[in-house]
Amino acid sequence: QVQLVESGGGLVQPGGSLTLSCAASLITFSNYAMSWYRQAPGKGRELVAAITSTGGSTNYADSVKGRFTISRDISKKTVYLQMNSLKPEDTAVYYCKAQRPGYPNFFWGQGTQVTVSS
Repeated sequence: QVQLVESGGGLVQPGGSLTLSCAASLITFSNYAMSWYRQAPGKGRELVAAITSTGGSTNYADSVKGRFTISRDISKKTVYLQMNSLKPEDTAVYYCKAQRPGYPNFFWGQGTQVTVSS
């Protein structure tokens, strides 16, 4: 069964940085586009950043442009989210998602909590 395991969340002060990782297993990682979503308390899940299967293209939510960077390491089957200049409004559970272009199936990780607070 496909597994996506996120790590790297935690408590950080405003202005700080965190790097999230999402390790994939039992998929041909290079076939899958990867993305990061987040869900704050009482809100819906929103797309934060996405990267194509080759890593050649990325896109970001307007709220994180210039602060967050998504990347992937195919050899490690891992996608990363580098988060800088964190704000309290970035507080949420962050999830990674894997989806093969042209196929309806997709997979979610279990989520990792990010809390930005002084």
